[in-house]
Amino acid sequence: MTTPLESLVACGTKLWLDSVDPDEIEKNLAYGATGATSNPIIISGLLETGRYDNDIAKLIADGLNDEDLAWAMTDQMVRYAQNKFHPAWANTQGNDGYVSFELDPLLEDTELGPPHEERVKRYIELGKKWAAGHENRMIKVPATAAGLDALEELAAAGITLNVTLIFSERQYNLAREAVWRGRQRFGELDRFKSVYSIFVSRVDVYTEKHVPQLSEAAQGLVGIVNVKRLWKSNQDFWADKGLKLDQEIIFASTGTKKPEDPKDKYVEALAGSDIQTNPPATNDAVQALGKTYARRVDEMPPIEVLNDIDEKVDDAELERVLMEEGTAKFADPFKKLLASIKAKREQLAAAS
Repeated sequence: MTTPLESLVACGTKLWLDSVDPDEIEKNLAYGATGATSNPIIISGLLETGRYDNDIAKLIADGLNDEDLAWAMTDQMVRYAQNKFHPAWANTQGNDGYVSFELDPLLEDTELGPPHEERVKRYIELGKKWAAGHENRMIKVPATAAGLDALEELAAAGITLNVTLIFSERQYNLAREAVWRGRQRFGELDRFKSVYSIFVSRVDVYTEKHVPQLSEAAQGLVGIVNVKRLWKSNQDFWADKGLKLDQEIIFASTGTKKPEDPKDKYVEALAGSDIQTNPPATNDAVQALGKTYARRVDEMPPIEVLNDIDEKVDDAELERVLMEEGTAKFADPFKKLLASIKAKREQLAAAS
């Protein structure tokens, strides 16, 4: 019998896990997952379980400070996930099987972050550092001003990129064009792979709070409409480029935020193409529903719903607000990760 997630994969979706937890990787490999992504929240949560205390103690003994230790543990966990998904990478000749590695979120911190040009320089340096020697690692760069300005040089260095924290057509277009320019400079187009992570549920949280005048029919669908339009634009742009590998949209932020929403609201609406990075809880909930999924990604709501959205949602304001929130959510978890390591250091010292 086909499980719900198996049917999701069968209808054309690549299933990636929004976690690098080894236990979740094993479970989701059985579900059909072929890739994963990481971020400081995930790493911090894993360190707090105590499962990595021996690794942390060794790194402390080696003299690493808290920040270097955070990156060493991130690298270790992402490497583990890469090994698990490498067969998918090999079987698809580089079209799937990736694990995303997020660059330093503190570059976007409003208080601690350096000036713009220094941020751009650091993104390029760090991207090259953490990509070196990895076949199936994607370097995750945010679609901030500095992140966008770093993309061409990163792509020109042959780095496989996941451009994240995208909410608007403006961000997506700038990211896609910069990556394509850079990759053409680098060459080796048969091995070119890029993805663009569009956040979905956060858009609906925004409109419910900031655009209450939307009709009842339109409220809660803006994130889906937004990402489907960007998906179509992405399909159209790459269609005539003659590339061997797919340049794809990642449907990110697919977990529902409202308790009354179906747990598979976004999973079902976006089924049938490209990549979904689903949280472990979302995949578990989908499996429990017992449904069979079919392609829905190219279905749009009625024209009156689309017109209502276009009339009432200010894309520039949506991007501004969500990027302010997003960059805070980007930097704050890394600060929490550093605090977790500091506490773990003190805990281990007291126990020794």
